[in-house]
Amino acid sequence: MKPVQKTKINPLSRQPRNQRLVMAIRGGAGVGKSFFVRSMADAGIGRLCIFDTERKTRLLKGVGTDFDGLEIEQADELPEFIDWALTGEGREQNYGCFALDSWAAYFGSKHSETINAVRQRTGDPLAQPSAEELASDQMVLQGVLRRLCMESGKSVVIVDQIAARGKEAKEDNEFGRVLPMTASGLEYFVDVMVEVSLQERNGEIVRVFQVVKSNSAAFEVGFELTGPVTFKDFLNHLQVETGTDIKQAQKKAEAAPETLKLENEFDDADLNPGLTLDQLLEKAQSNGFKTSDIVTAARLYHNQTNIHRLSPEQIEDLDRRMSAKIENRSQVKATKPAASPADTKRIH
Repeated sequence: MKPVQKTKINPLSRQPRNQRLVMAIRGGAGVGKSFFVRSMADAGIGRLCIFDTERKTRLLKGVGTDFDGLEIEQADELPEFIDWALTGEGREQNYGCFALDSWAAYFGSKHSETINAVRQRTGDPLAQPSAEELASDQMVLQGVLRRLCMESGKSVVIVDQIAARGKEAKEDNEFGRVLPMTASGLEYFVDVMVEVSLQERNGEIVRVFQVVKSNSAAFEVGFELTGPVTFKDFLNHLQVETGTDIKQAQKKAEAAPETLKLENEFDDADLNPGLTLDQLLEKAQSNGFKTSDIVTAARLYHNQTNIHRLSPEQIEDLDRRMSAKIENRSQVKATKPAASPADTKRIH
């Protein structure tokens, strides 16, 4: 039997092939979060796909031509849309970056469903989910962030909202004011969290992008960019601060084979290709069994009334059982004494 070479992943092939940045943009209504998201289309990182839970992408210039905006009409559709873009037919679009506008709309819609379910179950119109229910809720909802921010391998911007500043809890540390942990745990999935606001500086109203939480040494808490800031500005700052030669890393990753061969390994399927149903039936008939016997055995041992739906493992099991019966029958026949002439007369 000729050995079949198996393979394993080559870790060197997983080096970064392109510079990417995962951001969360927070701010009140009208500060320009959606326009910042739209700027990803001009950042030179590939075609942008926006998952639009607020159905406002239609207001942005270039939708449908410079980038795609997918309207999410029902919150339950979002995971399906993300699967379509990352692993489904949407892969043909060759998206280079993604955005979710907004996380607050999706999280709020799903969380309200949890609250309504609790109130219907308890009959209390003011009931709130327990800590365990909230934790379970978060684990399910965070699957959306995990798919986009981690599994996509692309640059991502997650838009979040600050509903009312008076309700925002504030904490102070040696770096200055930071936002508290959100109910959704958004900050765990991004490289940097930025708050966008309109402020008066030197007698003018300017847009201020301030880092409030960071998992990257390139963006210290308190770092600011002001004016008509784009996603490309943050990406350039990351590249300068880290000193990453992304083109060299890309060439190195492409030069490394994606898989490594394991020598002298045999494929189990080649060593034991398995018995087919036709072969099982042929073996049964040649040893005095009927097709109905196989059907009965399939129903008895595997609760399967249609033998054509038997799995390879189930066929192998039936073959073992039949082989055991054939062997047992042969042994009984071999040990049975021959009948005497007198016995023959008595039988007939």
